[in-house]
Amino acid sequence: MQQVVKKVFPVLGMSCASCAISVETMLDAVDGVESASVNYASNQVMVIYDEKLVQPNKLKTVIQSIGYDLLIDNNTNSSMNEEATEIEFKKLKIQTLLAFIFTVPIVLIGMVFMHVPNANWIMLLLSIPVVFYFGRRFFINAFKLARYGKANMDTLVALSTLTAFLYSAFTTVYPSFWISRGLPVHVYFEATTVIIVFILLGKLLEERAKSNTSSALKKLIQLQPNTVSIIENGFEKEIPTVDVVIGNLISVKPGEKIAVDGKITEGTSFVDESMITGEYTAVEKMKGSDVFAGTINQKGHFIFVAEKVGSETILGKIIQLVQEAQGSKAKVQRIADKVAGIFVPVVISIAFISFLIWWIAGANDAFSHAVLAFVTVLIIACPCALGLATPTAMMVGIGKGAENNILIKNADSLETGYKVNAVVIDKTGTLTEGRPIVTNVLWDNSVDDKLYYTKILWALESKSEHPLAEAVLNHFNNEKTNINQSLSNFESITGRGIMAIWNNQKWMVGNKKMIEEMDLSISNFLLQQANSWQSSAQTVVYFANQEQVLAIIAISDTIRPSAYEAVKMLHNMGIEVFMLTGDNCATANAVAKTLGIQHFESEVLPQQKASFIQNLQQKGKVVAMIGDGINDSQALAIADLGIAMGSGTDIAIDVAKITLITKDLKALPNALKLSEKTVKIIKQNLFWAFVYNVIGIPVAAGVLYPINGYLLNPMIAGAAMAFSSVSVVVNSLRLKSVNL
Repeated sequence: MQQVVKKVFPVLGMSCASCAISVETMLDAVDGVESASVNYASNQVMVIYDEKLVQPNKLKTVIQSIGYDLLIDNNTNSSMNEEATEIEFKKLKIQTLLAFIFTVPIVLIGMVFMHVPNANWIMLLLSIPVVFYFGRRFFINAFKLARYGKANMDTLVALSTLTAFLYSAFTTVYPSFWISRGLPVHVYFEATTVIIVFILLGKLLEERAKSNTSSALKKLIQLQPNTVSIIENGFEKEIPTVDVVIGNLISVKPGEKIAVDGKITEGTSFVDESMITGEYTAVEKMKGSDVFAGTINQKGHFIFVAEKVGSETILGKIIQLVQEAQGSKAKVQRIADKVAGIFVPVVISIAFISFLIWWIAGANDAFSHAVLAFVTVLIIACPCALGLATPTAMMVGIGKGAENNILIKNADSLETGYKVNAVVIDKTGTLTEGRPIVTNVLWDNSVDDKLYYTKILWALESKSEHPLAEAVLNHFNNEKTNINQSLSNFESITGRGIMAIWNNQKWMVGNKKMIEEMDLSISNFLLQQANSWQSSAQTVVYFANQEQVLAIIAISDTIRPSAYEAVKMLHNMGIEVFMLTGDNCATANAVAKTLGIQHFESEVLPQQKASFIQNLQQKGKVVAMIGDGINDSQALAIADLGIAMGSGTDIAIDVAKITLITKDLKALPNALKLSEKTVKIIKQNLFWAFVYNVIGIPVAAGVLYPINGYLLNPMIAGAAMAFSSVSVVVNSLRLKSVNL
């Protein structure tokens, strides 16, 4: 039996989009791997594989064989991945700085002081460490890939710089070869070294900019403390959070972050759970209350037992969700990857053709021009900008969503959002709070001691098992009493209400049918108000003694404060809004009217919700469905974009592609707005990446030379290539400042 798992591993050493293709291809070829998806922007690979057939060590060995490395000890609770990336960054920084120091005198000699004695020999000696030491990564990686018949940006850089260096070195050692043939003597040491410096610098800036795109994930990881205080044999001791196991007793002091999920066994406090709920009001916690990793204890002290640790905590699952989303690929990215995959061989072919055309058809200095065109084409055609265009924007977009309580499961869902033109919203638990509360209480004018009667009402409801009884108990919580212990002849009448005897009198709480059947009197004042509440879709509960109705209580599932504004925002975006509910028509009509929703369906079964969405899709609508319950799961799966409320059931959240971990419904239009902004950035990135290569390659090959005598300098090509990659990343980072 297969044991298929999905894991995200950091990859070290990738320098371009075609590097990512190489890593992906090698992993896909491993027996037992179902699929591998490399995200160059995040330097991660998401691998789906059978644990029985392949282990992470084998994946690591395969990747190392082509010059890269795989971090298989990927633990979100540690900073190992970040440390490895930082070490790599520091190494690159040092190499870039030293390469620059060696290159400055080469450029000065080659372009200003070219007539100094032994100028070529000085430049040759200075360029050797730049090419073969500081730039050795390009040659090593190119060689390893060549063994497997593959090529990437390192191949382009290695071929171009090695060609220019060998040509220049030959000219320095044996200048008479060209002089005897009447050809001028040119060397390109400055171009060779500047190319390497520019590419190293571009890579350095790119890595620094890319690290900013995952800032949201870093913030999530930092929500969990590094150490915790556990209690053993009555004493506290501090241990790393990663060592916590289920069953540990953990002590949490005022102001500390909670490390894992669990249940309080001792003490009370208030906890800031805004990272989960989006609500900034601290939640009261006491014995038996659940606490969650990443939340912050306020002033109290308590002890809780660990029930979920590591990736099983709510915070761990959120981190995993964001990681997988940032590692996933959108459809447009997969197209760009295919282009990047075939791009390098095509470019190498164009470079060789350019070389041959210049050498054969060129006039004076044909061979030098041929070498120059060959080197420049290889440099300027690097597909880095193309490879970064989509994933960087996706990463920033997904991170921006996480910062705004919008958890996006994969890149496809972020790409789909901007196309949505119809939103179907479940009523209960989505547009409404999902729990009944008392909205009004009205006493008969004959009641003089309301406190006395309220205690009797509380006592009756404390015996009831009806869902609405809890709403009444919560409302009158301050009137708790022990009268309930003295109640006798308690009776629950199905579909009507409850009744009991106390102090030799009969008391009852129930619906209108119960009051009518008991033939109890009710004042016109109460009757009119009851009818008014019912017409506004509120449930009316009657409290009476054996003679008359003493009070009426209005109970309803209140509309979320942000629902009206959210619906208005959707309408302003040109999106049709539909409401579906299993509730009765009167209630549905009242809610829809209040929120300005023109289309609604009431008394809808789960399968009917799915059919409703299919009908909209058949009419050409791109449909987003938002819900919170198990009954919404089928509709969420069928919709083009399923969105779950974070307070909903696990099944709904699992099925949905986006989860809103806030009660603020404005996160719904904000998610669609984020999609629109992200796709816009992607289109801009792809446009400039393609334009850069479409214009750059012909110019590098020398098409302008017959017109105006211009032949692109390899140094300028290297700078342009580096700038194109950085500009794509910087453009993507603009999403961080978008107001949602």
